[in-house]
Amino acid sequence: MTVSPGGGGLPGPYGSGGGGANLADILERVLDKGIVIAGDIKINLLDIELLTIKLRLIVASIDKAKEMGIDWWEDDPALSSGARRAELSRENAELRQRLAELEERDALEPAETKAEAKAKAESRTKAEPRAKAKASEETRERRER
Repeated sequence: MTVSPGGGGLPGPYGSGGGGANLADILERVLDKGIVIAGDIKINLLDIELLTIKLRLIVASIDKAKEMGIDWWEDDPALSSGARRAELSRENAELRQRLAELEERDALEPAETKAEAKAKAESRTKAEPRAKAKASEETRERRER
C-alpha cells in the first residue's frame, strides 16, 4: 500500500510495496519449477454417481517437462511434423514389404498355373455370349408357346 506523507492515501498496484513480486516473476518461477493442479468433480443424484471428471494439470516450461520425462507431444502426429513423417515412413515401409511379399508369391507361382488361369478367363468370356444367346432363344420359345 502506498501511503502519502499526510497519512491518507490510496493503495498502490499489486507488488509495489517493495518486497512483492510482479506477474512476470511469478510466471517465470511457475514455468521454471512447474506446478501441478489436480482435482476430481463428481456429480451424484440420490447416491448414484452420474458423472466423474478427473482433472490433472501440469504447468511447466518445455525444458522442465522434458526434465521430468514428459515429452508426449514429440511423438504425437497431430502436434509434431517429425512424428507425422516418422509415421508415414513406417507405414510406407510396411506397404513396400507387403508388396514385395505379394510379388514374390506371384513369381513363385508355376507358369502352367498362370497359363491355365488365363485360359479359364478367356473361355469364360467366350462362353458368356453363347449362354446369353441360348437364354434368349429359350425365352422366345416360351413366349411362342
